[in-house]
Amino acid sequence: MSTNTAPIPELYVSGDSAAKLKTEAGALLSWDLTPRQICDLELLMNGGFNPLKGFLGEADYNSVVETMRLADATLWPIPITLDVSEAFAEKVGPDTDIALRDQEGVILAIMSITDKWLPNKAREAEKVYGADDLAHPAVNYLHHTAGKVYLGGPITGIQPPVHYDFKARRDTPNELRAFFRKLGWRRVVAFQTRNPLHRAHQELTFRAAKEAQANLLIHPVVGMTKPGDIDHFTRVRCYEAVLGQYPASTTHMSLLNLAMRMAGPREALWHALIRKNHGCTHFIVGRDHAGPGKNSQGKDFYGPYDAQELVTQYAGEIGIEMVPFKQMSYVQERAEYMPADEVPAGSTVLDISGTELRRRLQEGIEIPDWFSFPDVVAELRRTKPPRAKQGFTVFFTGLSGSGKSTIANALMVKLMELGGRPVTLLDGDVVRKHLSSELGFSKEHRDINIRRIGYVASEITKNGGIAICAPIAPYTATRRAVREMVEQYGAFLEVHVATSVEECEKRDRKGLYKLAREGKIKEFTGISDPYEAPETPELRVETVNTTPDDCAADVMLKLESMGLITG
Repeated sequence: MSTNTAPIPELYVSGDSAAKLKTEAGALLSWDLTPRQICDLELLMNGGFNPLKGFLGEADYNSVVETMRLADATLWPIPITLDVSEAFAEKVGPDTDIALRDQEGVILAIMSITDKWLPNKAREAEKVYGADDLAHPAVNYLHHTAGKVYLGGPITGIQPPVHYDFKARRDTPNELRAFFRKLGWRRVVAFQTRNPLHRAHQELTFRAAKEAQANLLIHPVVGMTKPGDIDHFTRVRCYEAVLGQYPASTTHMSLLNLAMRMAGPREALWHALIRKNHGCTHFIVGRDHAGPGKNSQGKDFYGPYDAQELVTQYAGEIGIEMVPFKQMSYVQERAEYMPADEVPAGSTVLDISGTELRRRLQEGIEIPDWFSFPDVVAELRRTKPPRAKQGFTVFFTGLSGSGKSTIANALMVKLMELGGRPVTLLDGDVVRKHLSSELGFSKEHRDINIRRIGYVASEITKNGGIAICAPIAPYTATRRAVREMVEQYGAFLEVHVATSVEECEKRDRKGLYKLAREGKIKEFTGISDPYEAPETPELRVETVNTTPDDCAADVMLKLESMGLITG
């Protein structure tokens, strides 16, 4: 049996043992897994993260961060850790068994804790992602979403997470290996993607498989990708629309429930190891593979070919051959795609950038057949109608008494006059009364309140409505989390109502500043607790010597310039 089709170890116990363990686990302390942890656990249990036997202990974690190797020197570039809250960590220690549950409370595995520690997250960011820069989505997640304490230890798998979508397209590593064994596929080239496939990608993957004399596995990520990416339901429909363009019986598509970190070179090496575990012999690595975009200085986080160079360096050790992603160009005179370095001099090369594609989708402009397949374009248009028909969120932020609610009310009336979409105002005080009445005003509770507002706004946006939010929202990280919730489904317009604390205190309609100055209100924003003003909001408005109606009109003009409303 060839190495790419022989079974690999899994962490699941037998069915009988699983039933017994599930009963026993009901009495254990439980940790409810986050979406990212569920993705990681699934690939630990099914062998996708082989040779890992569980979440990394402290020695393995430190070694991976510093050297890209486990403590026993096995190559592994990304730390797979179970991050938990300080409150939960206080209840457990080494030699404690805990039940790992999904978000509906189903027990998926038992973890035997061997290690508990406080990681140096700044060091992790620097070494794994190249910089401790919050512009990187994984670094922001590390500092503002992940728990402060890491737990390590082996996993005993009871059952995989339940997926109700695209069941026939989901294969474990051993299921893919058995599929390759059955069909006699000895050479398999994998294509990693988190974006829809267009004609250039189809041509590229077809040529890559041909040059490698291999069959093709289209292996898109459907776990967690970069915030703002097209949802996986739309992408899978797009992939299925393209499958018929490949020669029959040469190509297979399978979905990978991976939580990407966007870690560039290290991520590319990680992806190669995961595809090796899934039975692939070759792996296509793209230009700026798994790059997150620009850093806080406006430069790319990684060099365009850093990922290809790192995978090439370790290809022999991991036993998978890298196939470089060739830039494909459409040559008008020949009406075909060609590798960019083979285009004859003087040829007319046509291209549509990702930014231009998004603009054409937003504005309903034609997307030519030479660029994409009509069925793919139709799917994208179903999910991404022109901007003037999409839902969106306007998020006001500013100090208490700055004028947020007054402007928000004026804006709501103007949008309702315009018609076409339902408009919902989520005012801070009203939300406090109806959604968050049990919460206090500690930083933790204020964050919970803002995230609730963000969740409701994202649901309104997803369903084609307009959400207007007017909380104080003093913390940058929480506002960013709300933006990421909303931008999965539509546009997010942050409006900073930049009224100074001195002016707000003069107004003090509710007498809150007076009480805060007297020490009768603790942790009051602008007095005893900081307000982190947005650095780059879509719009900043001043309310001194400007009427609320004029401020609302400025917001309307901004919405029109963004294509969200028509004049």
